[in-house]
Amino acid sequence: MKRFLLLFVIGFLLQSCARVGSPVGGLKDSLAPKFLSSNIDTTRINVPRDIKELRLDFDEYVTLKDINKNLSISPPIQNITRIIPSSIANKFVLIQWKDTLRTNTTYNFNFGNAIADNNESNVLRYFNFAFSTGDKLDDFFISGEVKDALSLKKAGENKFVVGIYQVKDTIDYKQKPYYITKVDDDGYYELNYLAPGKYRIVAFDDENGNSIYDPGKEKIGFQKESVDVEKSISGLNVKLYPSKKPVKYLEMKEVPGGVLMTFEGRPDSIRVQSQSEKLTDYKVTHTPKSDSVRIWFDAVKSNLGQTTVENLKFGYNAGTKKDTLYSASLFYRYNTKNAMDVNSDNGGGMLPPKENFKISSNYYITSINTDKWAFRAEGDSLNTLPFTARISETNPYQIIVNADFVSGKKYQLTVPKETVSSFYAKNYQSKRFDFEADKVENYGSLTFKLENAPSSSYWIQLVDSSENVLYQKYTKGSDVKFDILKPAEYIVRILVDNNENKYWDEANFQNETFAEDSYIYYKTVIVRPLWDSNETWDLKDTRALDTSKLGTQKTDNNTTPTPPSNSVIPATGTRPELKNDRNILKPTR
Repeated sequence: MKRFLLLFVIGFLLQSCARVGSPVGGLKDSLAPKFLSSNIDTTRINVPRDIKELRLDFDEYVTLKDINKNLSISPPIQNITRIIPSSIANKFVLIQWKDTLRTNTTYNFNFGNAIADNNESNVLRYFNFAFSTGDKLDDFFISGEVKDALSLKKAGENKFVVGIYQVKDTIDYKQKPYYITKVDDDGYYELNYLAPGKYRIVAFDDENGNSIYDPGKEKIGFQKESVDVEKSISGLNVKLYPSKKPVKYLEMKEVPGGVLMTFEGRPDSIRVQSQSEKLTDYKVTHTPKSDSVRIWFDAVKSNLGQTTVENLKFGYNAGTKKDTLYSASLFYRYNTKNAMDVNSDNGGGMLPPKENFKISSNYYITSINTDKWAFRAEGDSLNTLPFTARISETNPYQIIVNADFVSGKKYQLTVPKETVSSFYAKNYQSKRFDFEADKVENYGSLTFKLENAPSSSYWIQLVDSSENVLYQKYTKGSDVKFDILKPAEYIVRILVDNNENKYWDEANFQNETFAEDSYIYYKTVIVRPLWDSNETWDLKDTRALDTSKLGTQKTDNNTTPTPPSNSVIPATGTRPELKNDRNILKPTR
């Protein structure tokens, strides 16, 4: 009996100590929170202008996700003092402010995807709450799609916003738009509860989340003509383009051979003048539309930064006020490791058919002496082969070597020290380059027939899924052929040089100048070995590239594109790259 009582007590205690909680199982909650009521009258009109808060009640506990990114208030209320919930879930959302509201104005609080239930994070998608200080709610809307004109990325999370400003004699674009909304992940937007009137529409990539367009830092799309809202408007689509950066000095730093001065924006020309007594012998190099300038000098001969840090001062002008020199300085210390050197531009040691061999330097090349260079076939140390070498006309950091390269044959090129010269330096060590002339059967070709081709010159680019330009040509007309291409899957893009200035010009919102024309082919192209791919592209075809299929197609030999760096063919003086590049000469977008 005692044993039975002992087992009963132990069992009771164990049951009492069990964790209390919700029963496991059952259907998972998949419903978004339900809005119940607000502190504002249900008619939502004739709301007093001196009201200082909006309270929204829900049927369950809610949280706010990325409220600063999701919430947009139109027209803007500047002095928001409090938003609840902040960290702890609540059954209501509370927004408080100090501003006095405008007369006869409809306010719209667009929460985007910020409101979610606390348990399962079910989102109350695109929740709007509107009220008016007048006797009616404005109910016009503008909707459409926003796309990044040059991006090849799949649709997904973005920071795009669309805003409209009231058309007045002067419009202050440094202020938040009168109405603003976020663009959803599919590129769709809606501006709701609009009052009748004329507006200027702007879309931009709001990288810093301040709801104000930052020139040069954020992509921009706009219409020159105002939008007359007399009724709701659907299908008002906008494309975003990179925007032109205002020219602004950034910094200077010590680099091989001297000093690098960098700018935000891409000045047409830069004038630099030394303001240091020790530095009187120097050279300045700058490529038009480049964001950097190199100042070359002999630090040893000028006794600069040899034993102590030297305060170097320069005056510069980047094309703003022609007669004004602005001051810039840096603390300079000579780095003995920054010697002049040369290296091969051929990736993997394979030279594509019909290509020249290319050598690059970290210094600006002023002259070469090929008398001591040796060019031989592998295994033949006695006989030298004929060749020619020259400094590239478009890239002064590059040497182009031409010879009768035989397919499948291996070569050795020896460049002795002090045979490549810059302003104040020579290559400090000898280099031997071993490479093989690749076989033509390892490559394919691609021919394009363009319908409705641009009347001006253009860049046609073969791009990978990471937006790296692998091959390009600057050409004109309707027929384009790439003769030697690595087998791979390529995206094709055209950037039009409408003004024939050998530079793809970005959008300039301040001057109401659109970006130059661009096109993306609606399908990827496959290049196979020993195969001539032929494509016809009507530039009026509005079909979009299906990025979901990128990388799913394979070439015959399952290779990925690893073209040599010399496969990109720039036009003289152009810079069509899409990513920032301070020290290497390339074409701009």
